[in-house]
Amino acid sequence: MSVAERSRVTEILEQATSGERITDEDAIELLRSRDLVAVGRAANEIRNRLHDPERVTFIIDRNLNYTNVCVTDCDFCAFYRRPGDRREGYLLPKPVIFKKIEETLALGGTGLLMQGGHHPDLGVDYYEDLFSSIKARYQIHLHALSPSEIIHAARRSKLTVPETLARMRDAGLDSIPGGGAEILVDRVREIIAPKKAKTKEWLGVMREAHRLGISTTATMMYGHVETLEERVEHFRRIRDLQDETGGFRAFFSWTFQDDGNRLVSLVPVEARPTSFDYLLTQAVSRIYLDNVPHIGSSWVTQGKKIGQVALGFGADDLGSVMIEENVVSAAGTTHRTSAEELVHLIRSLGKTAVQRDTLYRPVKVWD
Repeated sequence: MSVAERSRVTEILEQATSGERITDEDAIELLRSRDLVAVGRAANEIRNRLHDPERVTFIIDRNLNYTNVCVTDCDFCAFYRRPGDRREGYLLPKPVIFKKIEETLALGGTGLLMQGGHHPDLGVDYYEDLFSSIKARYQIHLHALSPSEIIHAARRSKLTVPETLARMRDAGLDSIPGGGAEILVDRVREIIAPKKAKTKEWLGVMREAHRLGISTTATMMYGHVETLEERVEHFRRIRDLQDETGGFRAFFSWTFQDDGNRLVSLVPVEARPTSFDYLLTQAVSRIYLDNVPHIGSSWVTQGKKIGQVALGFGADDLGSVMIEENVVSAAGTTHRTSAEELVHLIRSLGKTAVQRDTLYRPVKVWD
């Protein structure tokens, strides 16, 4: 990096840490600089201004994938099975889902993150029945259905997205995860997930959810066919909508997992993201997304050590114990943990571990 480039990076970071919003060009400059130490330090300073520097949160919940049957054929997904696959395709019956919820509650869990495939037979009626059945039996937060799943259910039921969301909310849907965002640029989506919701549609679901009082998270899956400029364009679309609605409570990003899927053939080995890329991108997301309260570390894809290191690069949350996870593991990444291990990772940084719920309210302080 030249003296002029280093000077420009310093100027951008000084502006950011003084509370000034950075531009798309600034974010691209930070990503291109590869100055991980300086960018990470600034991200951590901003994180500490927004949240107690001595505390790191995590959640005990379960990622329940209720079906793997899907019609979207995304190139990066090793989890889905096509309709009619009687050997490996599944739709979990209610008793199995109930048992998994009971196991989650027994382990101190407070939430159920429920996502699945775009099953051709599942409309709004299915989700209304399932959500109301769960809520009648258990006190658990339902963080369920990515925007693309909601669009699929709406189309299947010949309803509008607002009608679908209102009916799901009334049946027990508490909040919506940010899955299916990948990169919110249609050029990229046409390559990696041409049958899935377009950028405008994904953002539209989130906008309507926020208007109905349903909070959501936002995500980004990167390190495949997108450019740095498109990565920042994704950030901008999240920040712009957050300026409009204020409904995103957290942002999580992770790198493309390159085992067992078709997209791997489009990503040269030398172009695949490293832990360095992950930490730098997360740090820039904390700096750029000045209106999103929380940034989560992704130990599930990066491993526990990098997940821990990420807490010094803008993240204030270590994510979920994730009692169950099937999508990322299908792509060859199978990190596992427990509440005690996450607490140990946090304590070894000299910080206090705080178990939270899905809405980031404290549940337990681990002394």
